[in-house]
Amino acid sequence: MSRVYNFSAGPAVLPEEVLKEAADEMMDYRGCGMSVMEMSHRSKVYDTIIKEAEQDLRDLMKIPDNYKVLFLQGGASQQFAAIPMNLMKNRKAGYIVTGQWAKKAYQEAKIYGEAVELASSADQTFSYIPDCSDLDIPDDLDYVYICENNTIYGTKYKTLPNTKGKTLVADVSSCFLSEPVDVEKYGVIYGGVQKNIGPAGVVIVIIREDLITDDVLPGTPTMLKYKIHADNDSLYNTPPCYGIYICGKVFKWLKKMGGLEVMKQRNIEKAQILYDFLDQSSLFKGTVRKEDRSLMNVPFVTGNDELDAKFVKEAKEAGFENLKGHRTVGGMRASIYNAMPKEGVEKLVAFMKKFEEENA
Repeated sequence: MSRVYNFSAGPAVLPEEVLKEAADEMMDYRGCGMSVMEMSHRSKVYDTIIKEAEQDLRDLMKIPDNYKVLFLQGGASQQFAAIPMNLMKNRKAGYIVTGQWAKKAYQEAKIYGEAVELASSADQTFSYIPDCSDLDIPDDLDYVYICENNTIYGTKYKTLPNTKGKTLVADVSSCFLSEPVDVEKYGVIYGGVQKNIGPAGVVIVIIREDLITDDVLPGTPTMLKYKIHADNDSLYNTPPCYGIYICGKVFKWLKKMGGLEVMKQRNIEKAQILYDFLDQSSLFKGTVRKEDRSLMNVPFVTGNDELDAKFVKEAKEAGFENLKGHRTVGGMRASIYNAMPKEGVEKLVAFMKKFEEENA
């Protein structure tokens, strides 16, 4: 069985050489006689794995020394609660709602304090990013929250919001390591790794040290306190060891590829191939305002549900997997993360052209 082109939004495609390396080390990791899956998280061998992973991530993102890197569990969705529990000192935070995940985070925050909707693109099915250059930001907000790349709707902030001095918190699950970032513009950057970095089960939180305190909301579970994890170097309890090990391999792969500048160029090239076709196609249409398009997630439709279903079915038969759009949007979506080769996008476009000719 040859490998398919996997356009899944997550868990998603991983670099083949990483999978092969992991397979080679499955029974015996570098002569220690056991798999990483089996070893103690307190062992010297594992300590090297997690420390190297953190250092490689710091190198890739140029993370300043006054930011902690935490490898946690519970996915991005658990952070929807952890963020207000740790950061909502005044019990008031601002949320910019640009999709399903931002909306869920906003609703979760309401449990812990006053969540203010600063802007939203719900009026046009989240098909654009609102203008965030001059938002009405109350003085007593603890932070401003965004979901930087919307997996479901295929939008991406090209300019970060003007938070007027308030701490910016960003969920970057879908665009993690797809391009360079200026970490210092954020108080917290976090994301689930299962889209662009590794297997499901790990969430990475990059947090400025002054935001890590004992002063959390009453009733905050021990496992949701950033200080606990920061003080224990992500080893307070058994971390998702194998997932972190794979993330570490992906970080090394990214370094070998030339780092985040190179990945950004590759990602622009890949996305351009697909968007250029969509812009001239008479059958397929992209659903996102051009200036807000994501490089990672590309939703598109034919405008006919039956034709959409036919396309997804025939694409699957031709070796293009997971192109069905999210259930809340319908249509199709191609997620073209770092590990998706350019050839995969070119072949998809060739298939779409053929489908268009046959169904015009």
